[in-house]
Amino acid sequence: MAADTKLMKWSMTGKRLLAAASIAATALTLTSCGPGNTVDFVYVTSNRQNPGQVDAYVVNSLTGALVKLLDSPYPSGGRNPVYDVTSPDGKYLYVANHDDNTLVMFAIGPSDGKLYPLQTVNTPGTEPVALAMSPDGATLYALDYYAPATPGHPSFTDLNPGPGAVVAFPVDKATGRMGTPLSVGAANYWQVQCFPSNLTVTPDGTHLYVANTNAVLVTTSPPVTGTVPKLPATCPTSGTVSAFAIGGSGAAPLTEIGSPISTGGGSEPTGIIADPAGKAVYVTDAALNLLYTYTVQSDGSLTLGSTVATGTQPMGAAVVAGTSGNKFLYVTNFSAGTISSYSLASGAPVPIATTNAGSSGPLCILVEPELQRFIYTSDYIGGFVGGAQVDPANGTLILNQNSPYPGSGQPTCVAAVTHARGRHNGL
Repeated sequence: MAADTKLMKWSMTGKRLLAAASIAATALTLTSCGPGNTVDFVYVTSNRQNPGQVDAYVVNSLTGALVKLLDSPYPSGGRNPVYDVTSPDGKYLYVANHDDNTLVMFAIGPSDGKLYPLQTVNTPGTEPVALAMSPDGATLYALDYYAPATPGHPSFTDLNPGPGAVVAFPVDKATGRMGTPLSVGAANYWQVQCFPSNLTVTPDGTHLYVANTNAVLVTTSPPVTGTVPKLPATCPTSGTVSAFAIGGSGAAPLTEIGSPISTGGGSEPTGIIADPAGKAVYVTDAALNLLYTYTVQSDGSLTLGSTVATGTQPMGAAVVAGTSGNKFLYVTNFSAGTISSYSLASGAPVPIATTNAGSSGPLCILVEPELQRFIYTSDYIGGFVGGAQVDPANGTLILNQNSPYPGSGQPTCVAAVTHARGRHNGL
């Protein structure tokens, strides 16, 4: 942790915590880590510097070890980057810069994983905290902490807090560039509730879900913000999940499904992820230390299926496919510095074990896309990235070689692409 101890606002989310992953790596002297053993490129946002940074690493296919690219880190294109996501084809990286209200698109070097900034756009609201890409790569969804007070007017602020917003940017898949945000009436956003933390899109691209914390936590952790917002009277007294139907091919406007679903009194939902099969949505609750499993109905509405305990302050979640059709769910516990593992063999999560995350303050968690064998966590407090290998038979975790890997300080989130040989992205 940095020495700065001024009070700041810390929304209970892997994003608003403004803490998360800087997947990092030491300069390992592994002879096995040459280009032939590179299986993925990993990108970690870090908000310690101004402007922010993006660290880039290669993943060794044999050990899961991370090695930083020689010219890494790269400028994030703005202040306080808190989230990043890649396009499904692995050609582009998108970064949300919280303090500048910008999204920056980078081209990814097809053979070396280097980053090349190509476009910067502003969000209609302020303080973007999370991103999600449609499975077909045609739409990038951004989650603004504050929505405009009314369409075309200034947004709510820390001094005058209000609801958040989902913004849908059409994406030209040939170039990766973002277009003008899609509109609904006079607005180019969809309002959600207060202090939203994260969002997820179902694998078939038909539904989108948002976790609304409806709460703010005061902490001494950096980065420091000037004013701690008060909870608006119009906000619910408990956390909720907003559900939206996505029209057309994933690039059409959103339609809200019913009223936001309450996650219960005293709850503060932080992380949210759709199951790869599209039948369930998992939500972490950082206030009550719980994991909720919601069943997705035919119309996209959610029904609570089960509740299970996590570690202290659960944040991010990821699902891994194992052998013989087994699936496992992993949850980062920020205050505990651990990862909770669950079996999904019976549908509902069943606890397996709790594993040291490798460093303190894990937020985002990523499954590397090519082998689905290694997971990485952004450990904000420790300034490291934890890496672990998944046992595909029983879901247990073993720390990767030389994990945790040092980052650039205060990593906030992590994304990855497959090392695709011979593909082109226009560079």
